[in-house]
Amino acid sequence: MGKVLAIANQKGGVGKTTTCINLAASLVATKRKVLLIDLDPQGNASMGSGVDKHTLQRSVYDVLMDECELTDALQTSENGGYQVLPANGDLTAAEVQLLEMKMKESRLRYALSAARDKFDFILIDCPPSLNMLTVNALVAADGVVIPMQCEYYALEGLSALVNTIKRIGQVLNPSLKIEGVLRTMYDPRNSLTNDVSAQLVQHFPNQLYHTVIPRNVRLAEAPSFGMPVLSYDKQSKGAIAYLALAGEINRRQEVANKAIPAPAL
Repeated sequence: MGKVLAIANQKGGVGKTTTCINLAASLVATKRKVLLIDLDPQGNASMGSGVDKHTLQRSVYDVLMDECELTDALQTSENGGYQVLPANGDLTAAEVQLLEMKMKESRLRYALSAARDKFDFILIDCPPSLNMLTVNALVAADGVVIPMQCEYYALEGLSALVNTIKRIGQVLNPSLKIEGVLRTMYDPRNSLTNDVSAQLVQHFPNQLYHTVIPRNVRLAEAPSFGMPVLSYDKQSKGAIAYLALAGEINRRQEVANKAIPAPAL
């Protein structure tokens, strides 16, 4: 069964979409089957994967509204090699419509239930807010990957997100946990970066990824060409960092799989 990871942080501009696209492509490079779900009405993960959000016949909105099956809305990222459940502005309406629906928090979880066995990893790009779309992602997920810049305001927002994850774990998804905290746009020359990084090591000793994502021009340029940085410039520091992150996530998953007891015969 595939591992479902929500890439979440209610603060904008911390690298959620960049991480989703480039981690998906990097996991594919390690021979994993990957589905990327764009759950942000801006549709940036779709466009950055080479899927035109303006010409969609089916999207994640239709899946959440039970207007089509998940498999009917999937597209392929030609440059990334992964499957995409795309999004566009229609998803804005879903934020309101979900509030009036039965099992409103679990729509995505049930939509994914038949597809989990087909993928090794399912990555969900969450919107930059703690709304009903993000709640759906957290209820559907096994774990949360939190990208964050090493700055003061990002650290403040992190505590609010951790509390939300705990509340959803208590009420709606008991298996939900923080899978990892990822330092993005990392600049070791900045003293504040180093101070915040040290605090993260202290507060998240087991969840903090060893891999850090540096500030990198190629990472910023690649989405405008509709491709992950691994296809745009595989020698760049950004591409190498996301490959390292994919390797770290794979190793953690292998350890977790070995820890699961074999079913009784």
